[in-house]
Amino acid sequence: MASLKPRVSVEYDEKAVIVTFTDEKILEERDIAELQDSLNGVIEQADRINLVLDFSTVKFLSSAVLGLLIRVSKKVYEREGQLRLCNISPRIYEIFKITRLTKIFDIYPDRDAAIASFVGAE
Repeated sequence: MASLKPRVSVEYDEKAVIVTFTDEKILEERDIAELQDSLNGVIEQADRINLVLDFSTVKFLSSAVLGLLIRVSKKVYEREGQLRLCNISPRIYEIFKITRLTKIFDIYPDRDAAIASFVGAE
């Protein structure tokens, strides 16, 4: 895979596509734009995608990432797919709670729980 910054790892499971963020910090606007391009590329590969975003290595992110996640969510749902987030650190999860994004996103403690949550996955 080309060297993307922030770097992501993409894995394909029988139920889902798992995108793992590999950088600890996602802060710069340029990085977020590149990340959006990477995620859009993954989403556009299939209709009805079951997408898991794994935050296991992310320690810091900017508020612009929250906007990106909302745009990604909209794009996934427009394609009749499903989105799950997992492995969010307690510090970042607090931001999701404060901004009430916990009511918008399906957040799971780990990757296995996120994948298992897809009902009717093809």
